[in-house]
Amino acid sequence: MSAQVRQLEKELGHPLLDRSGRSVTLTEVGEAVLPYARAALAAVEAVRQTAEEFTGLLRGHVTLGLVSGAAAAAQEFDLATVLAGFHEDHPQVEIALTEDTSERMLAALHRGELDIAVIGLADEEPPPGISLQVLIDEPLVAAAAPDDPALTPADRTSIALAELRDRPLISLPRGTGLRGVLDRACAQVGFRPCIAFEAAAPLFLAQLAAGGLGVAVIPALPAGAAAAFGLRTLEITEPRLRGRVALAWRTDGPSSPAGAVRLNLMRTSPGPT
Repeated sequence: MSAQVRQLEKELGHPLLDRSGRSVTLTEVGEAVLPYARAALAAVEAVRQTAEEFTGLLRGHVTLGLVSGAAAAAQEFDLATVLAGFHEDHPQVEIALTEDTSERMLAALHRGELDIAVIGLADEEPPPGISLQVLIDEPLVAAAAPDDPALTPADRTSIALAELRDRPLISLPRGTGLRGVLDRACAQVGFRPCIAFEAAAPLFLAQLAAGGLGVAVIPALPAGAAAAFGLRTLEITEPRLRGRVALAWRTDGPSSPAGAVRLNLMRTSPGPT
């Protein structure tokens, strides 16, 4: 390395390092040249990584976060198939998958601990420094046993959020996008929700509601699923609530080339229809 530096100094006609003291320091010319040297090294590394990507030799580590209880969303988006396809194309890339709340995963994205996350959205606008691609956007409903007083009369199809003021509610935990939507909407209407039970899996919330333990606030169920669970569902209105699941990443992009390739694959993969 010393010989290469001296050769570069000879070609430039200026010393880049001051070797007169106990420690080697940059000369004024060396300080001026340093940013260009770093840029050149970065460009060489980018060329190598790009070539490896195109020849299927991509190496690295990708950290992916999935919001707790998002198994149904993951199946609808077919996340497992996307991951399997990426692993087949890039077997030397290590993939780490973690499950957590949306709030904690957003913080991990900011810190660079996650490359990509599938999160539930509580707000209309993305947090600063975060880009989003919505994967699922569906209404939230109130689900309960058919004889629950909140659902009477039997021919009604919707329920105002204020009618759930004193009802025991069943919801996802704090820190999830759906719970954030519920808490914020209740505050706008003027009450604090009475959460009797909370769990990470929406289908388990539906089972609790079917057992007469309260009214579950969950994403709309597929046709026939409510009857299969022994539930009635009513659209929540005034205001209407929606549950949204999105792909999230830092606006400046994942820190690793492997993460960037993984993000592009997920963004272009077919979503729910």
